[in-house]
Amino acid sequence: MLDVTRTEVKYDIGPLQMADMKRRLGIYMEADPHNGEKGYLVRSLYFDTLHDTDFEDKVEGYDGRQKIRLRVYGADAQTAKLEVKEKTGAFQRKRSLILTREESMEMIDGSYGFLTGREEPLAKWLYVFLNARCYRPKCIVEYDRFAYITGHNDTRITFDQNLRASEAGFDIFNENAALYPVALPGQVTMEVKYTGFLLTYLKNELNRCDKTQVSNSKYCKARMISKRGRK
Repeated sequence: MLDVTRTEVKYDIGPLQMADMKRRLGIYMEADPHNGEKGYLVRSLYFDTLHDTDFEDKVEGYDGRQKIRLRVYGADAQTAKLEVKEKTGAFQRKRSLILTREESMEMIDGSYGFLTGREEPLAKWLYVFLNARCYRPKCIVEYDRFAYITGHNDTRITFDQNLRASEAGFDIFNENAALYPVALPGQVTMEVKYTGFLLTYLKNELNRCDKTQVSNSKYCKARMISKRGRK
């Protein structure tokens, strides 16, 4: 089980700024080994209550809120991460379990009984929490990510683009999932994540970037069809 707390800050940038930042960060940080030449795919299935409590908490800007999602890095994945993210201000706590493909399919079907057979305390907490609050699958969110990492303060800087989603199907292992775009062409989200404090040399490089700090939620953007009219 993973349990980490760190600071996460998001920025909107354009393709030119992304290319410049990749060049700058490549001097000081290592490229994520999963990047390849063009980055890697991230696909998540988000869960929410019958009344979309997590969505509403984010839209209303509540300081304390959470997200629950099942994440894979390709439709052919044999395992998935079941993650709980709790946010207070800029601080994020993330707890996660590794699920088998079979367990993941039960999550997709909204059946959480297998969690009672797991030894991790988080699994048992999730079983009670998900059932008591009637959490159900809501939408798939997918995007392309390029990441840089360094062991200093567990720092990670990512560039996410080509955001797409579906509220019609929830099988994250479907290679032919029908997804629609939910971001403008060329829109890039740069996320800066670290524990403790951001190292000065990285802060200096980030200060050179023309960027806008945002509180973008990929999940909220992905709910654009069923939540039409909400911002």
